[in-house]
Amino acid sequence: MADPSQTASSSPLVVLLVDDELPLLDSLRLGLGSSFDVDLATSTAEADLMMATRRYDVVVSDHLMPGEEGLQFLLRASERYPETKRILITGYANPELLSRSVGIAGLAACLFKPVRAAVLADTILQAVKGRS
Repeated sequence: MADPSQTASSSPLVVLLVDDELPLLDSLRLGLGSSFDVDLATSTAEADLMMATRRYDVVVSDHLMPGEEGLQFLLRASERYPETKRILITGYANPELLSRSVGIAGLAACLFKPVRAAVLADTILQAVKGRS
């Protein structure tokens, strides 16, 4: 049976993870394994540059980071790259933020920290399949 993280062209899904905590990024990339083609960005500015030069199937961003909130970055990403699925990660269980975030930035999902790599992998796959 085919690997569900493979696209129709049988190449892995291309994912950008954005968080100012490099150890978390490294852990998630390791946990996602070779099933996904994962790039890391430690700021939204770095992520903007990466998205301008590579097509991503999914971008996953932390919400609270120095410089710019993840929600603002994902909103901009939705305008510039509407085909890219967007997932927000937050350490704060704020229902108002979550409902506003989904509506404003067209998020495929919102996850709470700490996020396990297996949960993130499933969420990425669901986002690409068009489910939230």
